[in-house]
Amino acid sequence: MAGPLSGIRIVDLTTMISGPLATMTLADQGAEVLKIEHPEGGDHSRQVTGRRGGMSASFLNNNRGKKSVTLNLKDPRGVEAALALCATADVVVQNFRPGVIDRIGLGEAAVRKVKPDVVYTSIAGFGFEGDWARRPVYDPLIQALSGLASVQGGADSARPRLVRTILPDKLTAIQTAQAITAALLARARTGEGSHVQISMLDTVLAFLWSSDMAGYTFVGDELEPQRDDDAQTFVELIYETADGWMAVSAHTDSTWKGLAAAVGRPDWLEDPRFATVAAREENKPARLELTQEALREDTTEGWMRRLTEHDVPCAPVLTRAEVYCHPQVQANGAVIERDHPQAGRIRQARPPARFSGRAPDAAAPARRLGEDTRDVLMAAGYDAATVDEMIAAGVATGPQEGTP
Repeated sequence: MAGPLSGIRIVDLTTMISGPLATMTLADQGAEVLKIEHPEGGDHSRQVTGRRGGMSASFLNNNRGKKSVTLNLKDPRGVEAALALCATADVVVQNFRPGVIDRIGLGEAAVRKVKPDVVYTSIAGFGFEGDWARRPVYDPLIQALSGLASVQGGADSARPRLVRTILPDKLTAIQTAQAITAALLARARTGEGSHVQISMLDTVLAFLWSSDMAGYTFVGDELEPQRDDDAQTFVELIYETADGWMAVSAHTDSTWKGLAAAVGRPDWLEDPRFATVAAREENKPARLELTQEALREDTTEGWMRRLTEHDVPCAPVLTRAEVYCHPQVQANGAVIERDHPQAGRIRQARPPARFSGRAPDAAAPARRLGEDTRDVLMAAGYDAATVDEMIAAGVATGPQEGTP
């Protein structure tokens, strides 16, 4: 079955994670994605460790469902070919540092000349204006500047810590995919294209503000410095049990009563420090310490049974090796296995969005570098002799044995 974005063509000029994951999300939903890569090595993520059969896991997990076209964008012939592909596209996505794409000759103005109603999409790190816009950026820098590292540290006065995954990159990918879909819907209604601009910094700030910036929401009522610990530590701890670790969340009156019953501490319900939601928040250190002491007295499995009987939200802490085997993950069909022509049998997370009716066809696995160059360029109007000349000159490449 064709996906909901069937018939939409996307030219993908992005590399690394934020852009490729965004366009893979759209490919999973049926869009045709033409990934343009440099003939020498392609996307940097092809070269990273964690490899089999010449393919890296990073590239496989962010580029399925796309066609690989190689073009040297430093050569005018490569830019001309890229513009020819843009002329057939509904969406063009790029994540070059601000200003670079215009110098290449593939900025919004150049693309809109050949495709007036295109949805042109730009992803930046720090933003598009200001002193930081053209600085090099990586995920940890965004975690630092956005306040995320402070939140992860537990308090503004504590040692900042990184989230141990590239959260800003991946959040930006999700936001980009959603924004592109919204822009396509607007184009369908008005007939006009648009320029979607998304920065990693803006994305993380919006992400944090929904839950972590309550103390800075009411202008004039900002938290005093000595109170900032309370603003950043509302998330419950991971608790140690007799044989492992688990998460337990007892925020409401009913779940607090359930926790007290499960651990055999009815006296907690008579303690004025814990009588209300507000009181439990004000006395959080004492509450968490008592909870931790109680949970050390039984195993994770024992607590899962007892807490579940009292309807207290809880879950075991799983290792990565355990996650895909968990019964709920299997019940969801959240992780699938498939065969890749170079990498062999691989395991991946399936697209999380489910659509009513028959499921969209599974996206094709990630392609070898340049595997689709010849077919895509010829479909765009290039004859075989011209494509051969471009390949001979290094402006483009076709697939080569042993290339990732």
